[in-house]
Amino acid sequence: MNKETKTVIVTGSSSGVGAASCIEFAKRGWNVVINYSKSKDNALDVVKACESLGVKTLLCQANVANEGDCKKMVTDTINTFGRIDALVNNAGATKFCDYSNLDGLSKKDFQELYEVNVIGAYQMVKLSAEYLKESQGAIVNISSISAISGVGSSIAYAASKGALSTMTLSLAHALSPEVRVNGICPGFIQTRWTKGFLGERYESVKEKIEKASLVNKTSLPKDIAKGVIYLAVEALTTSGQLITIDGGQLVNQGKL
Repeated sequence: MNKETKTVIVTGSSSGVGAASCIEFAKRGWNVVINYSKSKDNALDVVKACESLGVKTLLCQANVANEGDCKKMVTDTINTFGRIDALVNNAGATKFCDYSNLDGLSKKDFQELYEVNVIGAYQMVKLSAEYLKESQGAIVNISSISAISGVGSSIAYAASKGALSTMTLSLAHALSPEVRVNGICPGFIQTRWTKGFLGERYESVKEKIEKASLVNKTSLPKDIAKGVIYLAVEALTTSGQLITIDGGQLVNQGKL
């Protein structure tokens, strides 16, 4: 075990932003812990991509809503690499429901989303905190533009991301000065998940948002991943911040 090599845990990293973040860390020579809940084949593709860059990886199946799974992931990381230098809380869940359909969301729906999007992130932070303090490390929570605008796949989703954003600020206080804690609030991202949600409307929605954004572009997963790298690796005097990466979508939302 080479305890000198920096190590990152990225939850929900079998695809999308999580996978792209793993690859960006691997490009910088970090050990990478790749987490999936169900999509093992996709996660194995991420393992191959990272290892092709010459780094070591650890593949962990875990549902972050389960505290036991979180504990095992952190323990396995320490047993394998001996340290944790960054934690990226990317795992997320949603339920699609039109905002006007208040009966479409139940108490259970809210609880399930909070268990993954908020409590799961908290559990990972709590269990990793002592190791992150030792390494003077960083946490990056992947929130959403929904946390700011209130608009997203459902009211429950937007509320949970709002809670995650607020928790990010609280954790920045709680873990200072040793650990920096920041969040990213992405807008529209070109992912398989987005395409699956929008179906035939994907291209038209994407085009509408691009035309209304300030840069006439929507983000790729790697664009968000570069923001993760900035906050985790480069922004050594930044903590308690929520960075919006949306091409100016939120600022210019009057045109949507």
